[in-house]
Amino acid sequence: MNSDPKVTPLRPKRPCPECGKPSARDTFPFCSTRCKDIDLNRWLKGAYVISARDDEEETDPDTPK
Repeated sequence: MNSDPKVTPLRPKRPCPECGKPSARDTFPFCSTRCKDIDLNRWLKGAYVISARDDEEETDPDTPK
């Protein structure tokens, strides 16, 4: 038996969304805790916004149209 086990990664390495370097396993999908903290700070400051369409009518789902 070989003493060096061959381990295949579960997923391919992807680039860090902040800086583009290869992601690290401990901080996936980021490459470091620094990039992870930068992204968290942007969420907490409200820099990321999920937009909604203005023309959507807000109605009760139980109300027939």
